[in-house]
Amino acid sequence: MDKDTPGKNKTASGTAESPNFSTFIMSLAVTALGHMGLQPEGGQETRIPVSLPLAAQTIDIISMLREKTAGNLEEHEQKLIDSLLYELRIKYVEQTSKQENSENGRTE
Repeated sequence: MDKDTPGKNKTASGTAESPNFSTFIMSLAVTALGHMGLQPEGGQETRIPVSLPLAAQTIDIISMLREKTAGNLEEHEQKLIDSLLYELRIKYVEQTSKQENSENGRTE
């Protein structure tokens, strides 16, 4: 522990903020987006392999965490997980639809 910042550890990125539930859920969401081929520009230099089944599995993990933590989250954490699940599910449907259209030779 850093003597100047009680209760906080240096993370791998060198920041003084400790991981918390929100950052954990956000990292899972970014992983799901990466598996859908939707990584943000300027993000990771190493691309996550596109895999819709892995994206679905990651979304299911976030959903499971939502169920298992029901009643134990702070209001902002609950809103975050609910909104992320909604957005990820919408994007997943869009990506599976695009994939099906491309496999059938159709374009949007």
